[in-house]
Amino acid sequence: MAKRSIAVLGTGGWGTAIALLLDGKGFDVRLWGRRPEFVETLLSSRVNERYLPGIKIPDSVRLLADISEATRDTELLVCGVPTQHIRPALAGLASRVTSPAPVVSLSKGIENDTLLLPTQVLAQLFGAGRSYAVLSGPSHAEEVARGQPTTVVVASRDSSLALAIQETFSTKRFRVYTNTDVLGVELAGALKNVIALAAGASDGLGYGDNAKSALLTRGLAEIARLGVAMGARRETFAGLAGMGDLITTCVSPFGRNRAVGLQIAKGKKLSQILAETSMVAEGVKTTLSTRALARRSGIEMPITEQAYEVLFNDKDPRQAVLDLMMRPLQTEAEVVPSGG
Repeated sequence: MAKRSIAVLGTGGWGTAIALLLDGKGFDVRLWGRRPEFVETLLSSRVNERYLPGIKIPDSVRLLADISEATRDTELLVCGVPTQHIRPALAGLASRVTSPAPVVSLSKGIENDTLLLPTQVLAQLFGAGRSYAVLSGPSHAEEVARGQPTTVVVASRDSSLALAIQETFSTKRFRVYTNTDVLGVELAGALKNVIALAAGASDGLGYGDNAKSALLTRGLAEIARLGVAMGARRETFAGLAGMGDLITTCVSPFGRNRAVGLQIAKGKKLSQILAETSMVAEGVKTTLSTRALARRSGIEMPITEQAYEVLFNDKDPRQAVLDLMMRPLQTEAEVVPSGG
């Protein structure tokens, strides 16, 4: 009997980790990369040293630079391309994908020019005739690739697709819950990266647990405030995609967004930090999109606003903290989203 085939688009850390997970379940996994030279490097070394150093890619995972070959007769398309690169990477190639398979997004961000979420961008590229889902939650690629216990959520408006993905991805070390709030899950996954930048800055300034806890709590409150205003369910932000992912991103040494904030607090310029790393810190671009969404929706997001000022207007992080602390006093309301 032929193996069920799955195409994973994107040879970054998360795409590679998911390819390894699915290969371990016995699927015919094709891992596609848009840069032929990088795919050749992976073929020769069988290790993604740039994004997942030290992790062997089994010979059973097919590494391909031809998207037509990678997606031919596949039952599922999994997109691990970073949000801001989805359109430029796939716009000219989507027409070559002949498989009618549903699409699962692994991306966490908001497209800057359009303010669209990853599944919305993918629907524009691959067509509205498919079903779409998003897989999100506290899930560092480094830990998933090493088989460490991880729990995530899959959200889709197509409940049968969500259940199918839950079954497809779940293992003894990778537990998947289902959800129907696609908007909430995607917003939570994107916006937590902005708070992670601020959390890194707090660490870089030498502030303690009190500051970090307050930052996460108030950060979750403003994330939920924007999400609910846009039509998401409040309880989603108390779940894995919201609170769960926020905690992981803000405290983990693997967190790329936290690392950016940490370096800014130590005096480095954003341009220098981005030039020195090959990893994508989605929160930098997401800060621009989040601020634009908040202003369009009339929602107050003070932490996001200060993150924007520090990142793009060179505001001193210490002054940003002082301005947050000296805001007008108010009552605490809906700090932790209800219903979770």
